[in-house]
Amino acid sequence: MSYLLLIVEPTDQRDERTPEEGRAAYDAMLRFADDLNSRGMLVASQALAHQRESVRVQVRDGERRLVDGPFAEAKEMVGGFYLLNCDREEEAIAIAAECPAAQWCTVEVRRLAPCYE
Repeated sequence: MSYLLLIVEPTDQRDERTPEEGRAAYDAMLRFADDLNSRGMLVASQALAHQRESVRVQVRDGERRLVDGPFAEAKEMVGGFYLLNCDREEEAIAIAAECPAAQWCTVEVRRLAPCYE
């Protein structure tokens, strides 16, 4: 089965770190990805730019609406992800607990499934 580990972080967290602290956190996440890859579990992983560089797209009644970030109502944002192949949800949860980001963010574990489930 495939599971997505979403790294959910406070929107102001990156701005509060020094560049050195940010690089150290990123390096820890890269080492974590390398470990998952060596275990044959990693499908993909990627960090995401801050939400202030993003755009939300909606189409209502045939009209496209774009909303640029940052998004005032948001207190958290998805900062990155790991896509894993695991045998069971318990295994994905255990891996999420190993993730360095679990020490400063929330790691949300989501099974990939069709939207009608």
